[in-house]
Amino acid sequence: MNQSLQGIGMTSRRTRERMVKRLIEQGIRNRKVLDVMRDTPRHIFVDEALASRAYEDNPLPIGYNQTISQPYIVAKMTELLIKVGHLKKVLEIGTGCGYQTAVLAQFADHVYTVERILPLQRKAKEHLWEMKIKNVSYIHNDGGWGWPEYAPFDGILVSASPTEIPETLLQQMGMGGVMVIPIGEGGGRQVLQRVIRSESGFEVEDIEPVSFVPFLSGRE
Repeated sequence: MNQSLQGIGMTSRRTRERMVKRLIEQGIRNRKVLDVMRDTPRHIFVDEALASRAYEDNPLPIGYNQTISQPYIVAKMTELLIKVGHLKKVLEIGTGCGYQTAVLAQFADHVYTVERILPLQRKAKEHLWEMKIKNVSYIHNDGGWGWPEYAPFDGILVSASPTEIPETLLQQMGMGGVMVIPIGEGGGRQVLQRVIRSESGFEVEDIEPVSFVPFLSGRE
């Protein structure tokens, strides 16, 4: 691993170990999730001025009124998504800076990621290319449309909060598939939900309160 990925000082292995210890204290139990969180260089996905804060348990700005989710939320959503077992195809709504994408790519055969803000998508591609992650396909589009050409998906992860679960995304879930999505208005009144599709319909489980940027339509 080159020096920029490896990190030094506040981005070093020791700092990442402290982050993992905190994740365990917060209830993350899946050992592979913890290992991937330790090994994925979160500091390359934020501006250099914020790199020293990359392993704190806080969201950080990435421009365009968007944020990189705090490590706990990334770990929690990933853990919830993979509980159903091995994932062949995952749809991610909201590539953002690409950090969650990089984590997901280590649990799925292929990740299909949608981003509505083109400059963010371009930067995310650069970061994942630097990490030599190549099992990801990107599209600049409205996240509410999903990516029907590659449906059905074993897993869908949504990193922005609509007021209700988009019907389009429900229909792109495979049988036995799982979706992890924040639902609700802004201002901290959102709840993280896990949706599992079965022959009898969709089972929705409330997980915990969360705070995400709103789910917006259109492209920029």
